[in-house]
Amino acid sequence: MVEMKQRILTGVLAAVLFLAFVIYGELPFAILVYVMGSVALFELLRMKKHKLFSLPGLISLILLWLLLLPSRYHLFEDIGISKMETALFAVLLLLIYTVLVKNNFTFDDAGFITLATIYIGMCFYYFIEIRNIDQGGLRYIFYACVVIWSTDSGAYFVGKSLGKRKLWPEISPNKTVEGFVGGIVIALIGATIFQFFAEVPMPYISLLFITLFLSVFGQMGDLVESALKRHYDVKDSGKILPGHGGILDRFDSFLFVMPFLYFLLALFS
Repeated sequence: MVEMKQRILTGVLAAVLFLAFVIYGELPFAILVYVMGSVALFELLRMKKHKLFSLPGLISLILLWLLLLPSRYHLFEDIGISKMETALFAVLLLLIYTVLVKNNFTFDDAGFITLATIYIGMCFYYFIEIRNIDQGGLRYIFYACVVIWSTDSGAYFVGKSLGKRKLWPEISPNKTVEGFVGGIVIALIGATIFQFFAEVPMPYISLLFITLFLSVFGQMGDLVESALKRHYDVKDSGKILPGHGGILDRFDSFLFVMPFLYFLLALFS
């Protein structure tokens, strides 16, 4: 009971703080995303027992910060290179490091750090990009929150009350097919209610289609995080949020939802 109260209190306080930054937007929100991305990268590197404050860790952190840079600042256009070219340069530095340390840091380690940094950096980047959309950016962020939180709640309660068939027991033993479907249904209901009050600037049919798509991919993001933790034999990605774990534990669904939401908005605009 005490643990549940702590979990609820932490969840409410964290949500209120996060949404306050979302509402304010601009530089404070970008700084928050930078902080969350840096913590998430630290958590992911720690799973494989890499230190953030090492040469490979610092290379990955600098790359992360460059990947998170909002497009409105035009830094990459001004210097004539792309973010992917910057990532390539980071890869080359990591590969040189494998030689300098005589394979105590291996090609596999370099691959893990590169993929981890791009995954965290580009996915968090779309938080900033969606918030900076001139027409409806704030509502899109709130819409994403509604979809993810409705999906999580629906999957939990439907799975607990009706769940019988395991969804993916090798990855997450407690998730069920019924919970997966229930999460999608509740997300569709939640998005419909949100559209009634907030009027997201898109046709209703498009909203339902995007909600269905995002609900599925949000749950896949959760499963990916579960697979990572199971592979590296860790219970939680971190302890920064008492009762909830780390940043990766709380934003695993967002990391999949935000890029796809951005792409779908571009497709349906």
